[in-house]
Amino acid sequence: MSDPRPRPTRAQEEAAAWLARLGHQSISTRTVREFRDWRDDPANDAAYAEAEAFWEASGDHAADPGILKMTEQALDRGRRRPWRILPGGPRLAGALVLASLAAVGGVYLLLGRIAPTYGTAHIEQKVVRLEDGSRVHLNVDSQVRVAFRPHERRLVLTRGEAFFDVAHDAARPFVVEAGPVRVRALGTRFDVRRQDGGVQVTLLQGAVRVAPGPGEGPAVVLRPNQAARLARGGPVSTAAVDAARATSWTTGRLVFRDTPLAAAVAEVNRYSARKVELAGPGLAARPVSGFFDVGDAESFARGVADFHDLSLTRTADGDWRLAAAPAPASTSRPALAPSQPPTPTPATPRPTPGPASGPPA
Repeated sequence: MSDPRPRPTRAQEEAAAWLARLGHQSISTRTVREFRDWRDDPANDAAYAEAEAFWEASGDHAADPGILKMTEQALDRGRRRPWRILPGGPRLAGALVLASLAAVGGVYLLLGRIAPTYGTAHIEQKVVRLEDGSRVHLNVDSQVRVAFRPHERRLVLTRGEAFFDVAHDAARPFVVEAGPVRVRALGTRFDVRRQDGGVQVTLLQGAVRVAPGPGEGPAVVLRPNQAARLARGGPVSTAAVDAARATSWTTGRLVFRDTPLAAAVAEVNRYSARKVELAGPGLAARPVSGFFDVGDAESFARGVADFHDLSLTRTADGDWRLAAAPAPASTSRPALAPSQPPTPTPATPRPTPGPASGPPA
């Protein structure tokens, strides 16, 4: 008897594979770029959006012990081979995921159980789907601890940076703690970053309430394209920002607009094992504008060198060093002494004609 269910398209198979890949394993910055390029195709983008919608509606199935066992077995088999596109066919993991999904009527499932703590190493990112359908995108060298309770969804960002895409649930507020700072949302998208003892919260969509530590001033409510900055022991300060640009790292790109070169270099270096160095005075404040792939320090260094006419060299460790270009060798010739006007040659005197003489009278 033939199976009446329609066969999934290649885009659907790959979308299922991407869900498993992004949600269960740590991913490199290169993988984030690959996912962005794959999703640029409209068919792939539609298939991934459909897969996400099925996943968000599949909470009851995801908790079923039989399904968990089957998906974990599929994941174990998938780990034995690298993630790659097979010639002429979908990703191996896509087929394995779909085998599990068929058992629940074609609902897309994320592989693996929810763990209490998630972390990333240097130049590594990770996307985590929580049991309530919310998503956490961990940036490089970051860690978040999940502590869900019956009446509250609490997470603690212990280091680094994370982007939160919160599923709406008015009965269970979503709270992120970063040191003494508390960020509370009902349904929204925002970024939290810990850096140099302080915290920055950037809001992309919805609204969040940012509360500093006890005795450090009142809480503030952010609107889209606003950021709250909290220095150690200080009050909350807010500023208008381009939130899409500030969170562009989640798409595999870094976007700069008149950013001081020193700040741009520091951001690029977060995602690359090969660093960019600035050598010499006067470079740090030069403005940088443009977008660059995360993890591609070389392209950034070459682009900045060309635009600002800088010297670019490799160090013994393989890093990239930007410095002021040496002054070109002088090609001017010694100045000539001003020419003197020629001395006029005295004219030869002509005889003065005498009285006219004529024949004698």
